[in-house]
Amino acid sequence: MNDRAGRRRARRLAIGTAVVLALAGMNGPWLYRFGTEKYHQYTINKPEYKAANGKWEIIDFPEKYRQNTIHAALLRTGKVLLVAGSGNNQDNFDAKKFDTRIWDPVKGTIKKVPTPADLFCTGHTQLANGNLLIAGGTKRYEKLEGDVTKAGGLMIVHNENPDEPITLPAGTKFTGKENGKTFVSKDPVLVPRAKKVFDKATGKFLRNDPGLGRIYVEAQKRGQKYETGTQDNYKVHGLNGADAKNTYGIAQKLALDKKDFQGIRDAFEFDPVAEKYIKVDPMKEARWYPTLTTLSDGKILSVSGLDDIGQLVPGKNEVFDPKTKKWTYTGKVRQFPTYPALFLMQNGKIFYSGSNAGYGPDDVGREPGVWDVDTNRFAKIPGLSDPKLMETSGTVLLPPAQDEKYMVVGGGGVGESKESSEKTRIVDLKDADPSFEDGPSLEKGTRYPNASILPDDNVLISGGSEDYRGRGDSNIFQAHLYDTAKNELKRVADPLVGRNYHSGSILLPDGRLMFFGSDSLYGDKANTKPGKFEQRIEIYTPPYLYGDGERPSLSGGPQTIERGGTGTFTSSSAAKVKKVRLIRPSAATHVTDVDQRSIALDFKASGDKLTVTVPENRNLAQAGWYMLFVTDDKGTPSKAQWVKVP
Repeated sequence: MNDRAGRRRARRLAIGTAVVLALAGMNGPWLYRFGTEKYHQYTINKPEYKAANGKWEIIDFPEKYRQNTIHAALLRTGKVLLVAGSGNNQDNFDAKKFDTRIWDPVKGTIKKVPTPADLFCTGHTQLANGNLLIAGGTKRYEKLEGDVTKAGGLMIVHNENPDEPITLPAGTKFTGKENGKTFVSKDPVLVPRAKKVFDKATGKFLRNDPGLGRIYVEAQKRGQKYETGTQDNYKVHGLNGADAKNTYGIAQKLALDKKDFQGIRDAFEFDPVAEKYIKVDPMKEARWYPTLTTLSDGKILSVSGLDDIGQLVPGKNEVFDPKTKKWTYTGKVRQFPTYPALFLMQNGKIFYSGSNAGYGPDDVGREPGVWDVDTNRFAKIPGLSDPKLMETSGTVLLPPAQDEKYMVVGGGGVGESKESSEKTRIVDLKDADPSFEDGPSLEKGTRYPNASILPDDNVLISGGSEDYRGRGDSNIFQAHLYDTAKNELKRVADPLVGRNYHSGSILLPDGRLMFFGSDSLYGDKANTKPGKFEQRIEIYTPPYLYGDGERPSLSGGPQTIERGGTGTFTSSSAAKVKKVRLIRPSAATHVTDVDQRSIALDFKASGDKLTVTVPENRNLAQAGWYMLFVTDDKGTPSKAQWVKVP
């Protein structure tokens, strides 16, 4: 080897050594993290760890089946309905790309379902026949200030004719008497006739109170010069004679300010056997972010939401009759923020926990209480801690439902507030004078917590974020089991996926929990990158499925059990059964699930037979399909049997 070749070889060795040393220096922390993560995986997969804390797994659908799931419901077939609509994606909305999937958690199959309207931010609830009622959705996406090019807003149309209503078609023009500016309606509007008012004592006619119609109008042309500054009366074009005299518009400032989402009136039943949407009578009011709740008579109450103008529905509530498929107004006015948490009580009244999704005035309809829908009386319930931090809180009817205790979890300040609450609050509605008391606190202030009931009477509280929509990388990777008997929280295995806005959870018939959605505003701690919708589905297997021995069996028995009636099932573990629970399937969105409830059943064991009794109270055991679970002396539940309560 000559000197030149030797020097080249020495140089290559030196360079190679330097690269190795540099890589070692750079990868030292990475190697440490790799080792730490490997040890973490080893730890959380140990049988004793899973038996104490449970386990999380990600179900990552094939790409062609992924969607921005906003709503989910467990169907009586055991499959899960996953609804995105446009999925908070205006490109999808503009292209009329609306999505629904059906997932079979047993077979692992996924199916696309034609979606008839934009059911993004709809309302839903389980019906007695096993269908899912779905009502409302999106007519228009919001436009932020700066993106609005035509001045517009709310026009209140007055009709002073006491004999006839009047209908104005889309495209009707309104010209201000003072400002002289013309605005055009986007949709038709029916304005009811005026109401004659008489003196109660003398019967003498006093006046006509005009009928009122609400319509969104906008300027004919773009630009600031078409804005208005103050309230004005508006002449309605295209009317003659008495109609022209009796009909006029009144609008406040019509400007280029932010325009909120607008709702739709459309309503559907989803048939879980045919696996398709069936159109029913549309609601009286357009609604975006409504709550649907079953009433004592089996009809469905629809409350709140933003209307087809982007305004909070002004307390005009309505009910759906599953027999006639028609909607009617309640005739009483009561206003709530959007997605209010409303639950049917055993006395037939409605409990409002104060939990809501946010849209609406900060001083209207936010205090919790008991609402008699028939009389419209509302009895406020005192004692709520952090009462100004109720937006994006979660509410759960603690099991068993007979105890009528509710827990309100976390929450945040109105709008995009940074404030959040670590409180849990519990109220016993069987108390003669109910008042909220604090339960055990969470470790962090938590918006958007999911609270999910389990067959063993525990409640899993999981996820959420400390700030609005996960801002500042504030997702909370924690889960706790709440023991209803001991009133204690226990930290369990941490979820793998952050969940905040647009998330929810579903109890599956095999006793596991499914989590979906999350819509972070930003994708980094500095709040500089846009967030990405979380499309992954995550499954939590509770500790009770990692215990020693086999889980109790449950088979046979009737598919239908009348209220007050009995049904006999076969179970090889009948002698060891300690609890029997009838659990209503969930319909969840925006961490709001007013359907879930777990009803304790009386039972008798004889050999391998188990005879259960359904309570008589129809407000406790609402008509519909339920999962029947039995739990043994070790706290392990069976797989569910589906039972119908007519």
